[in-house]
Amino acid sequence: MTIKLILALCIGFCVSSGVGAFLVPWLRKIKADQPIKELAPDRHKLKAGTPTMGGIMFIVAAAVVCFTVGFSPMTEGNWSHIFVLLFGLVFGAIGFLDDYEKLRHKQNLGLKAKSKFLLQLAAAIAFLLLLRFTGYLSPNLYIPFWNTYVPVSEPLYFIFAAFVIVGTVNAVNITDGVDGLAAGTCIPVFLCFTAIVFCWGKEFLAQGIFSAGITGALLGFLVYNFNPARVFMGDTGSLFLGGAIAGMAFALDVPLLLIPLCIMPIIETLSDILQVGYFKLTHGKRIFKMAPFHHHLEMGGWTGRKWKEKEIFVLFASVTLVMAVVSLLGVTGRYSF
Repeated sequence: MTIKLILALCIGFCVSSGVGAFLVPWLRKIKADQPIKELAPDRHKLKAGTPTMGGIMFIVAAAVVCFTVGFSPMTEGNWSHIFVLLFGLVFGAIGFLDDYEKLRHKQNLGLKAKSKFLLQLAAAIAFLLLLRFTGYLSPNLYIPFWNTYVPVSEPLYFIFAAFVIVGTVNAVNITDGVDGLAAGTCIPVFLCFTAIVFCWGKEFLAQGIFSAGITGALLGFLVYNFNPARVFMGDTGSLFLGGAIAGMAFALDVPLLLIPLCIMPIIETLSDILQVGYFKLTHGKRIFKMAPFHHHLEMGGWTGRKWKEKEIFVLFASVTLVMAVVSLLGVTGRYSF
């Protein structure tokens, strides 16, 4: 089991970084440039011309891992990692449409918010039904740390689960605003899922192969995306990652673990909601220099000190890593006998 998890991580890294060696020059050649927001911090204007849709790297790598290292669980009837991959791919496809619209119109406006939300909600419901009817999901809500279950009516659970998924996907998407930030924040999350599988045993190997593979794939992506970035993941990548994180949480039946694990994306989302709400209530006043929170730090909010992108990367990754360790401790005793 340990060897397969390590192999998945290594293959994920090699495929992702290898694909990037060809993908990045090609994206530059076809001028798949990421439109920069007009209100973005000044230093972001220097990134004009950087190609987007680099998330294709780790998407391809995740697929390769699932169908190579993850082939043996499939022969034994365990398709959970394939379900998570397909779920991520559906959200990645929605992100691709969004990126395409931005590139086509040469501005930072993609799909309409309502259309994107409805597509995401439909994908979430379809995934939950798939997990339910294949036996990977029950409406009994597992409570980490207390190691107990709360029975929930099935319709209520599905409503809760669908909105948790859509919320997670969009929270990760919002976090993708600084070089390497979304990837650096997601790596500890997938490491935590891998460690959970290691603690729980071989029965969950398929999910572990996926999480280990995407961890390696994101490390390979950071070769090109760490500051100064040579490519952005785009909504293609960020929506895939959000879908994969939510998919893993439900495939392992630990959805409440998303609260500590995704604390930084949650903070990012809350900062955006608070900013918009306060702006409307006060007719133009702001809580933050700019939302989401990482832009507030960039622009020297509250202290006047302008954070560098690498510093923000370290902050988000470090906090998430600590919360990943805490999250792991909260579920390790679930299947102990």
